[in-house]
Amino acid sequence: RRLSRLKKPKDGEDEDRVMMGTRIAEGHQNYVLMYNMLTGIRIGVGRVSAKMDKPVEDADFTAAHKLAFDVTGDELTPGAKYDFKFKDYAPWVFRHLREKFGIDPADYLISLTSKYILSELGSPGKSGSFFYYSRDYRFIIKTIHHTEHKFMRDILKQYYEHVVDNPDTLLCRYYGLHRVKLPHGRKIHFVVMANVFPPNKDVHETYDLKGSTIGRFLPEEEIEKNPHAVMKDLNWEKRGRKLQLGPKKRKIFISQLVRDVKLLIQLNIMDYSLLIGIHDLVRGNQDGIRNSTLQFFQPDTKKAERRATLMKRRESKAQVHRKAIAQANPDRLDISELPEDPFGERSKCVFYADEGGFQSTDELNRPTSSLYFMGVIDILTPYDMKKKSEHFFKSMTQDKKAISAVKPAHYGDRFMGFMAKTI
Repeated sequence: RRLSRLKKPKDGEDEDRVMMGTRIAEGHQNYVLMYNMLTGIRIGVGRVSAKMDKPVEDADFTAAHKLAFDVTGDELTPGAKYDFKFKDYAPWVFRHLREKFGIDPADYLISLTSKYILSELGSPGKSGSFFYYSRDYRFIIKTIHHTEHKFMRDILKQYYEHVVDNPDTLLCRYYGLHRVKLPHGRKIHFVVMANVFPPNKDVHETYDLKGSTIGRFLPEEEIEKNPHAVMKDLNWEKRGRKLQLGPKKRKIFISQLVRDVKLLIQLNIMDYSLLIGIHDLVRGNQDGIRNSTLQFFQPDTKKAERRATLMKRRESKAQVHRKAIAQANPDRLDISELPEDPFGERSKCVFYADEGGFQSTDELNRPTSSLYFMGVIDILTPYDMKKKSEHFFKSMTQDKKAISAVKPAHYGDRFMGFMAKTI
């Protein structure tokens, strides 16, 4: 029965790539978790968005709202048995952050919680985090470690003030901080943030630049296996890459990056990087990159309810929904379902104003053939005892100035020095 549900590969297509059954079994619980996340967001964010606006106060930065759900999305009484608990952190602050970034509340909920969301199947990142994409590719849901969650709450006020003062900030755009607790399970914290990459452009090359050289290389054999893999600092240098920015755009980019890095140094943050996606305007979307990487997940709970009624099964609505979620398989996304136009909120930021990105220019500030999608990511790592220990032990065998784990001031200086050379 399981094999009959699998799609048969087309001629010339890699069989492993479409055998969803094997892949979904490796992380199947993550799809149930994802469904719970979206249910919590829909109710939690919907509640705060429906209230009359008010100024952000100090107490709002430490506030947290608790909700209890069963799998059908109904809130249960405290004494009843429920499938998961949901916690919404600093809801008023994030409501205002979304407004500052130009996100319409209704649009946000529709994008995140209607029908299905996208996911790139595969192993989680080095940190163990899982990433999910909203149905229109605008937002990312990322699971984070408890220490990152705690640190984010500690720096939220300074982050908020920085966003207010710097509407064109390159720092990761956070839209929500939440927690899900499954029955008899662990607490899973996650953030909702902006996707640096747009839905309407193939990204031909991707780089993650930290300004560090030790261990910052993706072997060529890995790139041959996956031409769209994220490359690193030494790949950037080896390929002779430069950000082609004329005097005007260079000044805009560097001055904003300096302000952003200054804040990160003040907050004792290191290990962040500049994510750069490059779209070649001459090649356009002819490679169909997004067609081969994006999947969608859509449990058909309505069909499951009808089937249970016809079969006259004595199952509760919640049991039927649980079964539908557990049996759902992800399918490949039809790229035509993604929006073709850059989003309104992106165009309000100077770095997303050129067809959703920052177009390259020559020495006379004339547009050239590359479109850059950029953002400073992974900004939730403080220089704590763990990083200090890492610095100590690595510096015994490696160049202590070149390793990734260094003091925030040194990290920031090295990062900016590298960025200045990349232009």
